[in-house]
Amino acid sequence: MKGFAPFLLAVCVTLVGWLGFAAPSWAYIEEDVDALKMNNECPVCILNDADLYAHEGELVGIIGPNGAGKSTLLKALFGLVRVNSGSVTLRDEDITNLRADQLVRRGVGFVPQNNNVFPTLTIEENMQMGAFQDPKSFPERFDAVVDLFPTLGTRRKQRAGSLSGGERQMVAMGRALMMAPSVLLLDEPSAGLSPALQDEVFIRVKEINATGVTVIIVEQNAARCLQIVDRGYVMDQGQNAYTGTGSALANDPKVIELYLGTLAKA
Repeated sequence: MKGFAPFLLAVCVTLVGWLGFAAPSWAYIEEDVDALKMNNECPVCILNDADLYAHEGELVGIIGPNGAGKSTLLKALFGLVRVNSGSVTLRDEDITNLRADQLVRRGVGFVPQNNNVFPTLTIEENMQMGAFQDPKSFPERFDAVVDLFPTLGTRRKQRAGSLSGGERQMVAMGRALMMAPSVLLLDEPSAGLSPALQDEVFIRVKEINATGVTVIIVEQNAARCLQIVDRGYVMDQGQNAYTGTGSALANDPKVIELYLGTLAKA
């Protein structure tokens, strides 16, 4: 595992980290049904006591069974799901429940699992949308993205809707990188891809991380995810079940028995 500088103290004393999601943290979907409320807590608690931190420059993976709250956690980090209790901190700043556009300005990028490109726009126009808040930076940032994804440069005039699933993922990640984020959140980037294209995605994620971008990736391909990450979290029923280095989790008998075997069949 590569070495990291000591991480910064987060705003909440229960969390020490550069990017943090502090316990107790409840992300929820509001339902106007009194019967769903239990003990005056939040309705339909999807996340409960889910802690996460990432060092600067680290690659962190989140795995777990379907319905564990993995994607909800990313959406809560990016302001797409309201956090009812707890906090999200970036360096020393509390960014809990900020809008997505405000988070992008602060250096947080997000790539959703589905509908993550503008299909009627060309690759170049998708990249321009990524730089919408700083259009003057487009030439420089586009060159930097093309260095990572050369195909985006050679096919810049092609409509994104005509691309394969793997190529669309490259466009989605490239667009998220157009504002030079310090943190990139990836929601199951290998979902629905062939094994060969999945490998390509994981290689690209490592290359993005190697440029200094902190990456937090949610993945259903648990075994492959744990091969590339510095640290991992296993989520179950909205909580952290296990955490450790990628290699430690991949070789933990309990994790293998309870999660990796099941996820490999999912």
